[in-house]
Amino acid sequence: MESTSPTLPSSFKAVQVDAFGGIDAMHYRDTALVRPASGQVLVRVAAAGVGPWDAWIRAGKSVLPQPLPLTLGSDIAGTVMLAGDNANSLSAGDEVFGVTSPQFTGGYGDYAIAEANMLARKPAELSFEQAASAPVIGVTAWQMLFDEAGVQRGQRVLVLGAAGNVGAYAVQLAHHAGAFVIAGASERDAEFVRSLGADEVFDPRHTSFDAYRESVDAVIDLVGGDTLDGSFATVRRGGRVVSAVAEPSGERAAQSGVKANFMLVAVTTKTLVALAGLFEKGVLRTRVGDVLPLAQARDAHEMLEGRKHRPGKIVLVP
Repeated sequence: MESTSPTLPSSFKAVQVDAFGGIDAMHYRDTALVRPASGQVLVRVAAAGVGPWDAWIRAGKSVLPQPLPLTLGSDIAGTVMLAGDNANSLSAGDEVFGVTSPQFTGGYGDYAIAEANMLARKPAELSFEQAASAPVIGVTAWQMLFDEAGVQRGQRVLVLGAAGNVGAYAVQLAHHAGAFVIAGASERDAEFVRSLGADEVFDPRHTSFDAYRESVDAVIDLVGGDTLDGSFATVRRGGRVVSAVAEPSGERAAQSGVKANFMLVAVTTKTLVALAGLFEKGVLRTRVGDVLPLAQARDAHEMLEGRKHRPGKIVLVP
């Protein structure tokens, strides 16, 4: 049974696509408000994060089935307005952050239906914009490091793409866990990644991987391509290579005596709660880039595709 709530509108503004395609396939328009089913909540969205997966879904490149029409977006922060049965102890008035659904859709709107087991209470220390920037990229970094690579105190970790959105969290989390962190980043980003806790900065475009031959316990790859292939040389036998962008070479893994896999993120309340605790302690910091009105979602997707923008996660606000 739904919890009581204030009067809600019958419709709201959202960014939707009727057919997969380019940026011009995106439409900012009215859509009907629906009530949450069991295990779901209705969230009044205060901010929605924008990520490359949103563009993949828009273009029809998602690895998951995506029935049309759909509302784009997955990262959200806001206030619960209605809670269905079995809503993970969430109720109207709770401020939350997290992801809408396993399909990673439904977030670009004034309201969103979200799975309760993909949300957690928002850290009071974070603004809604900061909170909406964190779920997918923060959980991805956590799962790569701890669930997949099993990183522990005293180990050496190479984070490739350390200055990117996921990489920045990977550096912070690995440093907090007591690992020695080698950040794969350009010299331009060296000061930034050192401020996150990197012990050394290594630019694989200008320095050979032989400089770190068989010296690390885990590679966290957020680059792919030749950089991913070359990184196998750095891992000790029995170590791990985990990529969030490409399937690592099984042949290279066998030759190097390491385990390697591609990881798809699975956002859960448990991991969000763990991240929230670190935000509350000041261990983690967010990096919000441009903040745009929801009506300018096309501009945000132009930024995803190369238009100049501030470093950090792009966020939309209704």
